[in-house]
Amino acid sequence: MASTETLKRPASGFRISRKMLPYVLSLPALLVCIGILIPFFTAVVYSFQRYRLSQPWARQFNWGENYINFFTDPAFWNTLKVSLLYAGLTVTLELLLGLGIALLLQRRSTVNNFISIMLLLPLMIAPALAALMWKLMTNPSFGILSYLASLIGLHDFRWASSPDTALLTVVLVDIWVYTPFIMILLLAGLRSLPTQPFEAAALDGVPRSFVFFRITLPMLTPYILTATLFRLLDSIQQFDIIYAMTQGGPGNTLTVFQVEAYLNFFQSTNVGRSAALLIILWAITYTLSNVFIKNWLRLRERARGEA
Repeated sequence: MASTETLKRPASGFRISRKMLPYVLSLPALLVCIGILIPFFTAVVYSFQRYRLSQPWARQFNWGENYINFFTDPAFWNTLKVSLLYAGLTVTLELLLGLGIALLLQRRSTVNNFISIMLLLPLMIAPALAALMWKLMTNPSFGILSYLASLIGLHDFRWASSPDTALLTVVLVDIWVYTPFIMILLLAGLRSLPTQPFEAAALDGVPRSFVFFRITLPMLTPYILTATLFRLLDSIQQFDIIYAMTQGGPGNTLTVFQVEAYLNFFQSTNVGRSAALLIILWAITYTLSNVFIKNWLRLRERARGEA
């Protein structure tokens, strides 16, 4: 009898009531949220100040002067133009290349699986290291890519050191690094599509172009929007590749938001202007993400209605 009572006796120790359990489980997420919000609101406060690290005694609130000055500053509009142009070029080209590669690897086979794994290798390299590697390959004196360019008649091609070709060079590096990301997302989407519509189209002898534009592409649109959103938000905040290759130059050719904010903070010690630039960048990314998420939700509701 004594042994039976011992088995039924509840184990001693720290216990959490059922009412408190949801709050305890959500505590890590709350701590992460606080860790994100504190720097964010600190940057918001700094953005409304005239604050230079070299002149801490002159620190004071200017109540939006940093933002107002941007409207009359050609450097800001150049930063906005370069950032949007860079994001638009990289996302568009990576989406087209990623979709094309995913279509080629859509059929499940050992060879296609091996190729898809090998294509992910650039994604495993840190963007800054990839940029330094490309910087060596495009060196006009000893770079392998400069040598190959000379074989086709492009002698003394300046790559990232010329304002005319710097954007093209950095976009090529971004495409090399991040196209596998879009490829793997779209490949997963293609392989998860239902097979019945394609089998019916094959039986009816429907042309492949019609199948792609009227069946494959509409069904793949949510995956395309997801991949585009991730890459667009990352491209418009790009820093590693651009700074490692060009430091924002030559001149102001590649002074995107992150590079401009970095230079304002560490070179000009202008904390207020740097913070204001990053808040504007946050507002742009927030707006773009909302647009994409609303379109994604609308497509999902339409798909449910048609189903």
